[in-house]
Amino acid sequence: MTEAKESRTRRPWLRLLVLAAVIVAGMVLVRDLGLARYMSLENVEALERIVQDLGWIGPLVYILFWIAACLFILPGLPISLLGAAIFGVWWGLLWVTVGANLGAQAAFLAARYGARSLVEDWAAKNPNFRKIDEGVARHGWRMVMITRLVPLVPFNFQNYAYGMTRIRFSTYALVSLVCMIPGSAAYVFAAGSLVSGKGDIKKTLLYLSGAAVLFVVASLIPGWLRKKYAFKE
Repeated sequence: MTEAKESRTRRPWLRLLVLAAVIVAGMVLVRDLGLARYMSLENVEALERIVQDLGWIGPLVYILFWIAACLFILPGLPISLLGAAIFGVWWGLLWVTVGANLGAQAAFLAARYGARSLVEDWAAKNPNFRKIDEGVARHGWRMVMITRLVPLVPFNFQNYAYGMTRIRFSTYALVSLVCMIPGSAAYVFAAGSLVSGKGDIKKTLLYLSGAAVLFVVASLIPGWLRKKYAFKE
């Protein structure tokens, strides 16, 4: 009985060590291949050429980068902007949506099944987790909706926190997919106005207008939801 318990205690650390080893190996590979010098928005054209040379592997690498970012709690905004810069507005929106959602799902599953004992201790001490847990108990999927539309709680924390609640994975995944699109589109359009416009005033203004409309809509929906479903802070 004692040995089984010790084995379960060690298992989450073992999984994390394996995942960390994979990430470190990837970083070493990037360094050895000389790709690190391209990882900035200052080299957008170089990045675009690399992606074109990679073909279908390019979007896959970007998606895997998103998943790793969510698992290791790295900021998502720069990755979204980079996606728009590399792939353009519409393809960028597609790959940002796919990558961010798969990353959110991976973190959710890691919290629920992979490293639950580690995440549970961390989440129990965080007041934001209690808010999410109580919100899910009272409002179910609507809690996911409102936190995705207005990320008052950090995005990466949400992913792990929801894995510790009673919400079903399928519900979490579907609501997250739908409700993350407006925010992702707003950021991608904003980046597109600076990068994809490339001097075309009409295109730049179009993307900026689209981003502004999406930001306004995303900011108004939560207020309506609070009134309709009587959300409490």
